[in-house]
Amino acid sequence: MEEDSIMDKQALLRKIPKIDELINSEELQSKCDEIPSWIVLESIRETIDELRSFILEGTESVLESFKFDEFSIIEKAIVKIREKQQNNVRRIINATGTILHTNLGRANLSERAGFHVQETASAYSTLEYNVKEGKRGSRHDLVSGLVAKITGAEDAMVVNNNAAAVLLCLSALAKDKNVVVSRGELVEIGGSFRIPEIMELSGSNLIEVGTTNKTHLRDYRKAALDREVALMLKVHTSNYKIVGFTQEVEIEELVELGKELEIPIIYDLGSGLLCNLEPYGIHEPTVQETVASGADLVLFSGDKLLGGPQAGIIAGKKEMIAAMKAHQLARVIRVDKMTLAALESTLRTYLDMETAKAEIPILSMITMTPATTKENAEKLVERLEEIGGDFQFEIIPGESQIGGGSTPNQFIKGFVIACISNSITPDNLEKNLRFNDIPIIGRISNDRYIIDPRTLFNSDYDSIVNAFKKIWNDINGK
Repeated sequence: MEEDSIMDKQALLRKIPKIDELINSEELQSKCDEIPSWIVLESIRETIDELRSFILEGTESVLESFKFDEFSIIEKAIVKIREKQQNNVRRIINATGTILHTNLGRANLSERAGFHVQETASAYSTLEYNVKEGKRGSRHDLVSGLVAKITGAEDAMVVNNNAAAVLLCLSALAKDKNVVVSRGELVEIGGSFRIPEIMELSGSNLIEVGTTNKTHLRDYRKAALDREVALMLKVHTSNYKIVGFTQEVEIEELVELGKELEIPIIYDLGSGLLCNLEPYGIHEPTVQETVASGADLVLFSGDKLLGGPQAGIIAGKKEMIAAMKAHQLARVIRVDKMTLAALESTLRTYLDMETAKAEIPILSMITMTPATTKENAEKLVERLEEIGGDFQFEIIPGESQIGGGSTPNQFIKGFVIACISNSITPDNLEKNLRFNDIPIIGRISNDRYIIDPRTLFNSDYDSIVNAFKKIWNDINGK
């Protein structure tokens, strides 16, 4: 019996068409005429290899009803060909309701910033050329004036992310010197970036003060009087909150102590909020407030609440900024022309705060009213219900979150769309939408697939409707 089974498998293997036959078939030629030949050949080979493995590893019961033909092989190869042609970094639709979704690229650029990036990337630019003087310029000067104008700082510089800003600051100003930090602020953020380890890498010496839940001003004072201290570093806990029996030293108090002891105060603010969101229930310090408090340097991200590209921005005292610009590490962590173009356009939008709230996507999403989310949900449901089938869509109260390591435990009320179907489970619906040509990323809650309109753009609606149509047609074999 085992010998017969082996013979059956060998018979199936002999039926597999030759690679040359498949490549030269009219079916494949008609669909892959303009596709590079190496992609076609590689996809055919992979499809054949998978088919061989399936036959060799398949049980007798599985193989009894197993059928394949040239057409089915070609169809599977075409799927592989399309996958190979897709960019690894590509557009997706964020229906999760998490505005700054780290896995989905964090902040979306405004249309103005996107156009500036495209224009700058596809041509020569003034990256390091001073047109007025007709000689070499500095990329550090391109946005420093805008940052200073908006934040009230003396000067500013930009590096490739906020972790780099912390590293540069400590390396340039406190190498082989003592830096005081509260134990309750020794944070870890995504990618295992930890304040103690970055301080070790910079060559500075960490002096911990206080306890996990309580740090007093006297703790900082004692640490500074017991030894020579180069800096005091305060870190905003933007990705978690300690609640209950807690105490932290506010930046204003620390600044006063710094002035008294003549020790610079550095504030790693993290999220980089430039627009007051208190009227919308978001309690987060702004960069302007922090600079006004008297902190010598304020460090923050460009792609979080600021709503720009990934960048680390350092704003503060001119003399300290100059020392960092001159440090060798500044070249290692500098930003390119596309980042600077995106950041410049984003910052220019902030010259009018009302314009910023309307044009910068993350701000317009945060400030969107519950009534607007309900209206947008109704528009999408009206179109989805035209598909027919047994999909059921219900608009229910829901909560969105800002995400991206910002504003922990703060949620934004609104309305979401809950979908159920007798023909497809929520898990399978999620998978099908995720595998759409433009992947649609939603979430499942209480055995229902949830679409949050807060994080959708108007251009996403057609794609979502077409994806549901395709799923229903596939269910019905159309």
